[in-house]
Amino acid sequence: MARRIDFYDDPEAPKVNSLVPSVNVVVTNDAGDILMIRRSDNGNWAVPGGAIDLGESLPQAAVRETLEETGIVCEITGLVGTYTDPKHVILYTSNGEARQEFSIVLTARAVDGRPTPSDESREVRWVPRDQVETLSMDRSMRLRIGHYLDGTGLPHIG
Repeated sequence: MARRIDFYDDPEAPKVNSLVPSVNVVVTNDAGDILMIRRSDNGNWAVPGGAIDLGESLPQAAVRETLEETGIVCEITGLVGTYTDPKHVILYTSNGEARQEFSIVLTARAVDGRPTPSDESREVRWVPRDQVETLSMDRSMRLRIGHYLDGTGLPHIG
């Protein structure tokens, strides 16, 4: 199975050969719980997301990726921030792609569906806000969720 390996400020990281605009989505339900997936490619927990396809807008990509990975239909409500740190390199072992981080993180509310795993998510569940940071996740995902949980209302630009 193809794997994803995240490197941060690591001299052993592969040389970057790709930059792909992507989106992540912090989806909440009426109870304020956060929709989390356990990724199939590395076993870490994350919020749903993925690459923005040609011909679609950022919100369209966010709604599509969330539905594909979780079975939840969402409505975009805001912006957490932008994440473009060149020290964060993502290696995809299936094809040798070494991608520089480029993610825009949005907020959304669930409007329909029920948590359902996919090829990209081996587990999907609603996690109470006070338990999210106890899950095993990559440092970049922890940073993004932390900015959301801080609740300053100002987008992170980085």
